[in-house]
Amino acid sequence: MRVRNMFGGGLCAAALVVMLGAAAAPAGDWDFESDAVGKPAKGFATEVGRWEVALDGDNHVLAQLAENENRVFNVALVEGTSLKDLGVSVRVKPKAGKLDQGGGVVWRAKDKDNYYVARFNPLEDNLRLYKVENGKRTQLDHADAPGDRDWHTLKITMQGREITGWLDGKKLLVAEDSTFPDAGRIGVWSKADAQSYFDDLKAEAVNSAK
Repeated sequence: MRVRNMFGGGLCAAALVVMLGAAAAPAGDWDFESDAVGKPAKGFATEVGRWEVALDGDNHVLAQLAENENRVFNVALVEGTSLKDLGVSVRVKPKAGKLDQGGGVVWRAKDKDNYYVARFNPLEDNLRLYKVENGKRTQLDHADAPGDRDWHTLKITMQGREITGWLDGKKLLVAEDSTFPDAGRIGVWSKADAQSYFDDLKAEAVNSAK
C-alpha cells in the first residue's frame, strides 16, 4: 500500500495521523503493492464482506471475496480518512457474481450503514449513484454503461451538495444531496455475491463550491 499526502512526500497514513494528533489524512493513494497476498490490506477496516489482498497477474489488488445474500452491502473503509469536499477514484474489475457484479467507491461515510456510493454493475449495464442511510439505499442518479469483465475507472467529485461522477473519463452522473453534509471516511463497496477487484484508490480534498 502506498500513501502520499497532498503536499507531496511519502508519509504513510498512520504516521500522518499520529503527527497531526489524530487529525485525518487529507489525501491518499492506495495501490496495495506492499500488502501481503491473502491478508487484509493495511489501513482498511472490513465492515461487511471478506476483503483481502489478491493477485491479478503480477499486480496486487484488494479483493471482495464474500458471496453474501442479495440485501447485503459489502463495505471496507479506509481508517484515518476524513474528507468532505473531495475527489475520489478507484479502478474496479468484476470477477464473479450471480446476483450482482462490479462495485464502486464510498465517501463521506459515517459507518457501514451511512454513506454515499457510486457503483458500476456489468450485469445490469449501468452506473448508479446512491445514498445509504441507516442501511437503506436510495438512488440519486443513474446512467447506461455497457458491462464487461475488464478494469474500469470510477471517479467522483463532491463539493457542498453537488455530486459528479465519471466512468472511464466520461461524465455520466450529476446529482445534489445534503443527507451527509460532514466529512467522513472513504472506502470501497460491492453488493451481495459480487466478487470484485479494486486498485489505485485515490482521494484528495478540493475547495468547496459553496
